[in-house]
Amino acid sequence: MTDPVDHRTAERLAAALRCVTVSTDDPKHVDDAAFVQLSAHLEQSFPRVHAELELERFGYSRLYRWPGVEPERVSAILLAHQDVVPVDDPQRWTHPPFAGVIDDEFIWGRGAIDDKSRLLAILEAVESALAAGVRPRHTIFLAFGHDEEVFGDTGAMHMAERLRRDGVQADLLLDEGGMITEGVAEGVEQPVASIMLGEKGYATVQLSVSEVGGHSSMPGKQTAVGRIARAVSRIQDHPMPLRMTPVTADMLARLRHAMPASRSRLLGLAGLAAPLVTRVMAMRPQTEAMVRTTTAPTVIRGGVKANVLPQHAEAFVNFRILPGDSVQSVLAHCRKVVRDKGVRIEAEGMASEPTVHAAPGPAFDVIADIARAIVPGVVVTTGIVPGATDSRHYHDLAGTRCNFAPIVLGARDIASIHGTDERLSLVNYARLIEFNRRLIAQFAQPSGPAPTTGADA
Repeated sequence: MTDPVDHRTAERLAAALRCVTVSTDDPKHVDDAAFVQLSAHLEQSFPRVHAELELERFGYSRLYRWPGVEPERVSAILLAHQDVVPVDDPQRWTHPPFAGVIDDEFIWGRGAIDDKSRLLAILEAVESALAAGVRPRHTIFLAFGHDEEVFGDTGAMHMAERLRRDGVQADLLLDEGGMITEGVAEGVEQPVASIMLGEKGYATVQLSVSEVGGHSSMPGKQTAVGRIARAVSRIQDHPMPLRMTPVTADMLARLRHAMPASRSRLLGLAGLAAPLVTRVMAMRPQTEAMVRTTTAPTVIRGGVKANVLPQHAEAFVNFRILPGDSVQSVLAHCRKVVRDKGVRIEAEGMASEPTVHAAPGPAFDVIADIARAIVPGVVVTTGIVPGATDSRHYHDLAGTRCNFAPIVLGARDIASIHGTDERLSLVNYARLIEFNRRLIAQFAQPSGPAPTTGADA
């Protein structure tokens, strides 16, 4: 049983949530003062970290190096990010999203789960390790990006390039993405710890049409708006094919023993019955994402007035790409199903290919064992993150990649990530800090007593 963090520890996270470090697509709209405020808070709250670790800044991103006794080897690259997504409707929140409210059970605010709790928990663990005289056997890097929510191109990408130029090859890369869920995996009563081995790719496809225009009283057979709508409909009605990947097969094999007998028997035949298993998984959006490159039309626009034929119309369709597919295969699929040479189809903005280790790396069991110690009785499995994280920039820099945090979330908690009423329980925050303390202990050469859970640094 994990005790909640004390108020002073919770307040350090709450103060970070009060820094409005919102990322936007336009860098000119970033609140520089908020990132400066957060930087000052981190340096004041964790003095030993900032006195004893080397720190290099990349804009507002922060790359820490904790030299080991054998500094040429690297145990881990621990990732987190400082930025958060905007809030759509603050009036719908129980507490203002950037107030950093602490009550008897939760710490409330945008970033409480994604991802300031992870950032602060790592620093809490390192600070207390330094206070105890602990030094790692091999070097540890902490990389805290400032623009993960807009794809990390000026933060994580540059920090990863620095590590790559320095020849860094770590035993473990650890980032956000997986968690422990309750009541989310259908048919599984135990909590499920999903330690992700990578993430899906990302692409947004722009469809555009140009026409002559004119008066709406004399339309042709199809307007630009009608043409673009038909193209979107064809793409949505013809999704990319279902497919069982090695990571998903491994995930299901690990879950089998926790499932009802009927499902367990079916999964035992997964190699022979993969088409049936994938069709069953495709019945729910949460599991369909594991067996298909998903298709999500998100924007459509065109025309200027109700009685004017539009000269231009466009739409955007977002794809999260399953391993085995690619950005180019997504574009080829769109052109094939649209079947209209008058519709221009091209990738728009940031795109990334899937990055995944097909099997758990050597350090996977370390993460799994710590998860079991912190939340006894969990079922540990693998998986792939459906969204994009900073870790794709570092993917080649470690023998084991894990996207995971040992926080226990239900469906409502998961919906609050990028949504309304984001919050993290005091117990979950204690779990996250303890997880990082135990992980550091795995890599450390101790020279003093072990720190206690929830104690003030």
